[in-house]
Amino acid sequence: MERLRKIFQEVPTPSYVVDEVLLRKNLTSLHALEEETGAHVLLAQKCFSMYSLYPMMGEYLSGTAASGLYEARLGHEEMGKENHVFSPAYRAEDMEEISELADHVIFNSFDQFESFGAIARRHGASCGMRINPERSTQDHAIYDPCAPGSRLGVRAKDFRFDAMEGLDGLHFHTLCEQDSDALEVTLTAVEERFAPALGKIKWINFGGGHHITREGYDRGRLLRCIRRMQEKYGLTVYIEPGEAVALNAGFLVSTVLDVQGGNVILDTSAACHMPDVIEMPYRPPVLGSGEPGEKAHTYTFGGPTCLAGDIIGTYSFDAPLRPGDRVIFGDMAIYTMVKTNTFNGMPLPAIVYSKAEGTWETVRTFGYEDFKMRL
Repeated sequence: MERLRKIFQEVPTPSYVVDEVLLRKNLTSLHALEEETGAHVLLAQKCFSMYSLYPMMGEYLSGTAASGLYEARLGHEEMGKENHVFSPAYRAEDMEEISELADHVIFNSFDQFESFGAIARRHGASCGMRINPERSTQDHAIYDPCAPGSRLGVRAKDFRFDAMEGLDGLHFHTLCEQDSDALEVTLTAVEERFAPALGKIKWINFGGGHHITREGYDRGRLLRCIRRMQEKYGLTVYIEPGEAVALNAGFLVSTVLDVQGGNVILDTSAACHMPDVIEMPYRPPVLGSGEPGEKAHTYTFGGPTCLAGDIIGTYSFDAPLRPGDRVIFGDMAIYTMVKTNTFNGMPLPAIVYSKAEGTWETVRTFGYEDFKMRL
């Protein structure tokens, strides 16, 4: 941590700092999963798309998972390994290029498959169908594809078991920051509802949301789930972690601009730089802090935008904070860079890569033109 503390004091603020040592630790764990089970682990780019690191990440992972044309291009250009694409609906004008880029094209309805499946197959892509097991395992409705009325995945009652010619696989994505017990429950629902299809396909994709690299994750149960599909149905298994790839491997370094009693204004914003703090919602960890009231000095952190709700959280510290002090947020690689915006003309944080030997490099900086070009 001393290596990182030095870097945190040197980088400009605000900056995302992604650490090589911590990232490689996660990647090593995921690669070991591939080696042990034969499953293919893919980077879910919607969570972490720091493409300057794709060549290194490709040393550990089988490829990338994309949500549409642009991510498919990014994975193809920057990692160049397996490339899987799912979208709730495809635009007709994108399908030729997507099919050229992708190894797997996953559809969200039989109508879409009938419209575009032939194009995908003509380019050599394997076609799959996303299913909805209709078994919720979480409390966050915004992230629950099995919630009533969900548009994501085909329900068993709508699945055309007699129209599977040309379909090679099934895909589901029902988890969000969950352990493998939720996956086990989901797999049981898949077998209960889609048993007639499992004997007709070649592969199954478990989607993302698996917190594989989190301390305490039940890895043994995950292995049993993978082998269950391999041994019972002879399927190739794919898994698309996003958070697990970069979990706890990144930080957001910010500076105190002003202290207003119990309120601290930072040069970083929840609304602009870490939107999941508001959307999820959640309270990101801060190095050296305690719970409200735990330590001598308690502050609520807010951003410099006009949004009254641009609040990051409340924390306590041993010493009072002053303008110029640095505040370090943890677990800031995932769902941050991919979601940033320039509301209020807020500058985007720099992107920094900290190396194992204690040096760091600026990968990208942003300025006025990055704000202006989007308007």
